[in-house]
Amino acid sequence: MKFNSTLESIQSYEAGKPIELVVREYGIKKEDIVKLASNENPFGCSPKVKEAVRCIIDNMALYPDDSMVKLKNALSDKYTVNPNELIIGAGSDQVIEFAIHAKAHQGSKVLMNSVTFAMYEIYAKQVGAKIIRTASREHDMDEFYALYLEHKPSIIFLCTPNNPTGDAIDAEEMLAFIEKIDDNTLIIVDGAYMEYARFKDPKKAVEPRDLIASFENVLFLGTFSKAYGLGGMRVGYGIACPPIIQALYKVRPPFNITTLSLEAASVALEDEAFVQECIRHNFKEMERYKAFADSKKIAIIDSYTNFVTLSLPETKNSSKIAQELLKKGMIIRDLSSYGLNAIRVTIGTSVQNDRFFELTESLL
Repeated sequence: MKFNSTLESIQSYEAGKPIELVVREYGIKKEDIVKLASNENPFGCSPKVKEAVRCIIDNMALYPDDSMVKLKNALSDKYTVNPNELIIGAGSDQVIEFAIHAKAHQGSKVLMNSVTFAMYEIYAKQVGAKIIRTASREHDMDEFYALYLEHKPSIIFLCTPNNPTGDAIDAEEMLAFIEKIDDNTLIIVDGAYMEYARFKDPKKAVEPRDLIASFENVLFLGTFSKAYGLGGMRVGYGIACPPIIQALYKVRPPFNITTLSLEAASVALEDEAFVQECIRHNFKEMERYKAFADSKKIAIIDSYTNFVTLSLPETKNSSKIAQELLKKGMIIRDLSSYGLNAIRVTIGTSVQNDRFFELTESLL
């Protein structure tokens, strides 16, 4: 059977291994497995969310509210934006898909960082767009601007903080860059980890309200999968001027978010104290990773997220390290597919991090 020829150049996205798969493949007890691969909140979601979901469990036979008014109103209050400046997706990556299909096409060019979230390229190639990447590992705005002038891309992706490296762009530097870009180029600012960056350094904080008040060609992305601990619920959102949101709605399928997910995300926004406590724990534990890396003379990228990227010495192979850890029930992310001899580790609970240090010590 023949398929669309654009698929020939696309590699499937490889998500972090689920715990259940490790149980089956290695015969390790579920309770002995630690998953630090997918940047989930190790404390899960707010107890208020769990209770709210239990209360509406009997509504599963009915389609969800496709207007998503409760969640939109909650996000409107949080960011001081209007409901018509919001679109909700099954994870922020679905909003990325909407944007690609609404703006790019065969022959379009999409500009992104050399090392960044893999789905940008995958979605762009689905429509036949050409990928333009920087040479620098971190976002270099001067290099981005030079490539913009050379290629005139339809879409520019700015991932800050960046996944999978964890570095972030200074907000003022980003705004200065955006001011130089023509209005017909869609700039997508992926802020999936922005809650962490905002906590660590206000200079890295990108505020959606400021973006869309100043620029009509910017789409900001956020998610409930990270700081809010709702990865399994799959809820993300986009914030932009109404014309962009209206265009994205034309490619959005009906009822793309479940009733339970909408309720969970809405209630999660009500318990900001829980989220902030999780973030405080995250950066406290991150100091232990810095100390560990320093003791082993391993390079660690300064992270504004809930994960760290450890660049391994030439004498160690990231794929082998990740595989050996997996055999011991420790799931982390090997970054060799990104061209890096590095591993990415989610910051877990104190006990989970103890286990990582213990197992990795023997391998290094």
